[in-house]
Amino acid sequence: MHFVPNITFGHPVVESLRKQLGQDPFFDMHMMVSKPEQWVKPMAIAGANQYTFHLEATENPGALIKDIRENGMKVGLAIKPGTSVEYLAPWANQIDMALVMTVEPGFGGQKFMEDMMPKVHWLRTQFPSLDIEVDGGVGPDTVHKCAEAGANMIVSGSAIMRSEDPRSVINLLRNVCSEAAQKRSLDR
Repeated sequence: MHFVPNITFGHPVVESLRKQLGQDPFFDMHMMVSKPEQWVKPMAIAGANQYTFHLEATENPGALIKDIRENGMKVGLAIKPGTSVEYLAPWANQIDMALVMTVEPGFGGQKFMEDMMPKVHWLRTQFPSLDIEVDGGVGPDTVHKCAEAGANMIVSGSAIMRSEDPRSVINLLRNVCSEAAQKRSLDR
């Protein structure tokens, strides 16, 4: 597994955004770094709300989860496409969000990997109240598959940033997820 040692938007950026935007925005830090342990305290101090790390990037997920909580943040746990979802399962009751990567981490604009949807569905079935996020290649053409599988949090970069009307894309993504979540709660 290769993760980068440095980060693109570090704690100084988070701190600056928090000062400018106040306490309302929810800042989830998706840490695709090789030593996620070293950034917990700086991100907490900067004002991050949730710290999402890759299961593949740490030898001791339990200690890292504890450290994140002790620093006052929610915990997100991410898995890359090649990682089995069962590898995440033992930690699911200790985290706030599971992130299923739908591309290989590293760069934007990649094609959505639909074969990751069974992981999302399995997590939703096993852990009905867990927040489940998908990240990679998600946009108007793929969000329905994500929402139907059980994702309730969407990361979408290129589909929003390259759109003529970013606000309408965001609204579409939000509405598709809300409708799928309502349908799931009615089906229970």
